[in-house]
Amino acid sequence: MKYKIEHTNEFRYESSVDQSLNRIRLKPRTDECQRLLSYYPEITPVSLTKEHTDIWGNNVETFFIAEPHHELHIKTTSYVSIQKSPFIRVIPYTDEMKAIYHSDLFHKHYLAYLAETDYTYVPDEQLQEMWNVTGSNGNPVQYALDVMKYMHETITYDPEATEVHTKAHEAFALKRGVCQDFTNIMLGALRSRKIPARYVSGYLYVGENSALVGDAATHAWVEMMVPGIGWVGLDPTNNVEALEQHIRVGVGRDYNDTSPVEGVYRGGSHTLDVKVAVQLLEQN
Repeated sequence: MKYKIEHTNEFRYESSVDQSLNRIRLKPRTDECQRLLSYYPEITPVSLTKEHTDIWGNNVETFFIAEPHHELHIKTTSYVSIQKSPFIRVIPYTDEMKAIYHSDLFHKHYLAYLAETDYTYVPDEQLQEMWNVTGSNGNPVQYALDVMKYMHETITYDPEATEVHTKAHEAFALKRGVCQDFTNIMLGALRSRKIPARYVSGYLYVGENSALVGDAATHAWVEMMVPGIGWVGLDPTNNVEALEQHIRVGVGRDYNDTSPVEGVYRGGSHTLDVKVAVQLLEQN
């Protein structure tokens, strides 16, 4: 699958901003399943970016604007090719896999993806609510699939219910939220069972006549580590596996590690308008 992604962020400031320092994570990743073909950022006022790779392997660009400005426009255009084989939903939970999941070496290696964060903390009473429904058969993969299905059936997708700083336990109590909230809750549930899991930000191709949601802006989903297979993507917002329609940009412990646009400036308040368009160019 080959895609063209256009992502626009338009900041409008209440008063003139005399300078701003910004950081963006908008450049899609290249790995064994996804290849970045081209990427072009356009920034107004014009500014050159300095790029580096962070500790999570994300592409990060920083830029500084010294001149006074009332608006900041950031538009990125990316072309991405994705080749993924379908993930087998029922994986035999072998003795070898069980031994790895319970080994100290495995836990130490993925410690960053096992720790609670402010965004992903889910209290015991909420975890118990999920456990009562999903049960526990000792198979981490099946548990993850059960949690994903449970969340899709009990939590309503509602862009008005939460905001970017909403925590997992708050969204769970509301039983409403967006893809970020679904992802944070599922991360808390998996990590509570010592299953390494990470936050993924990126884009979702919905296409025509699709029941999928989450393409109006950047999307978010979960990746869990499965020994012998690697990182497996699960999208709790849509109760689907993250395959050819999911375009990966950033990974990390939670939203803080993958925030698409961050910045500091001297001036008043601002408004932000975000637009994302994902176009399918070629189908395998």
